[in-house]
Amino acid sequence: MPLCKRSWRQLSLKLSVALGSLWTLFLVLQLQSPLSTDIIHSNRWLEYRDYDFGPERVCNCSAIQEGNTEALLEAKLLTITKEFQKNIQIPDEYYINETKDCRKFKSKMKYITFALSKEEEDFPLAYSIVVHHKVQNFERLLRAIYAPQNIYCIHVDKKSQPSVKAAITSIVSCFPNVFMVGQAVSVVYAGWPRVQADLNCMADLYERSAEWKYFINLCGQDFPLKTNLEMVRMLRSLKGGNSMESEDMPERKKWRVSKVHQIVNGTIKSTGKSKSPPPFNFPIKSGNAYIVVTWGYVQSVLKDTRVQALIEWSKDTYSPDEFLWATIQRIPGVPGSTRPHSKYDQTDINAIARLVKWMWHEGAQDSAVYPQCQGSHVRSICVYGAGDVQWLLENHHLFANKFDVCTDPIPVFCLEKHLRQKALAESEREKFFWS
Repeated sequence: MPLCKRSWRQLSLKLSVALGSLWTLFLVLQLQSPLSTDIIHSNRWLEYRDYDFGPERVCNCSAIQEGNTEALLEAKLLTITKEFQKNIQIPDEYYINETKDCRKFKSKMKYITFALSKEEEDFPLAYSIVVHHKVQNFERLLRAIYAPQNIYCIHVDKKSQPSVKAAITSIVSCFPNVFMVGQAVSVVYAGWPRVQADLNCMADLYERSAEWKYFINLCGQDFPLKTNLEMVRMLRSLKGGNSMESEDMPERKKWRVSKVHQIVNGTIKSTGKSKSPPPFNFPIKSGNAYIVVTWGYVQSVLKDTRVQALIEWSKDTYSPDEFLWATIQRIPGVPGSTRPHSKYDQTDINAIARLVKWMWHEGAQDSAVYPQCQGSHVRSICVYGAGDVQWLLENHHLFANKFDVCTDPIPVFCLEKHLRQKALAESEREKFFWS
């Protein structure tokens, strides 16, 4: 009996050693396999390094994100030096020359040319981007939101400088899923052509693909606050709903839709004539130009006869972009819409489409909507500075407006680095989990 026990112990020991050896061999093979190498090293070349940027690279973005007073002061002082302002300027011709070799351009600029996760690949997005100047702004925006499964329509204002059109066309030509709008218009501030630009892109995106899930419209001075994966997950959580500002029209704005307006020499002006009531007695809602909507909403904009009637009625109003989408959102039967009752009103702060810091809403924490702008103002909108970065990242919005890399690239620089690092980290976690 003792002999049997001893033999059994010896056999168990040998089996343990053998299994241990097999497990060790398995781990070694895993570490040496292409899959594991891919998990550990695949995306390293896509990481942003400081040398990938201009003179703004001397700023400490980690400290800026934390609101460090010294880092913010250094950034602010840097932006007002003549040498800095001179060195951040990139001529339009630079992009025309760089994109002659598209493969080299995409590699140099570190565009992400493959889906970072299956989840993102299965949830493509459609973008309309309306641009009229600042090519560098546009290129950095496109790079930040680019993914091969998404689709992008670019509208360049017909009034734009030839060099702007040529540079953007050159950039667009490097990507199979990015295209110039079929019919560009001359955009007029607060006039119908601003809406028409997005409508033309909507139509082109709708005709090109029925695969995308959500439509997001941007302008050239927007920038994302979320990674593509974060956006996908936030959009999934809407469960087929849309997200945009849509509220009762305040009394002070009702003149915009009660009087006939027309464009005279590139400027929108009132004729003094009263407008007829809106079709179907639709309650006209107040909103803004930027929306996050489903494929079905876009289909209704293009095909629903009720919406088409509202569009025609809106063409001679003032700033139709600030009520049209919001009103369509409250039409019964439009996919993702909500009831027109004021209980369903949504502010721009509660929507996820766009974060804009208006001058008249800035101030102290206990009395204002947002903190003071740390950059400058253009038409009462904050053009963000480094001191706004921490606050921007605390918000739930997908995008923010307004940025200007031609005067202060530091906020965009810090957001670029933050989002790229986060996107690659997310991708590595996804790969590791599913491997």
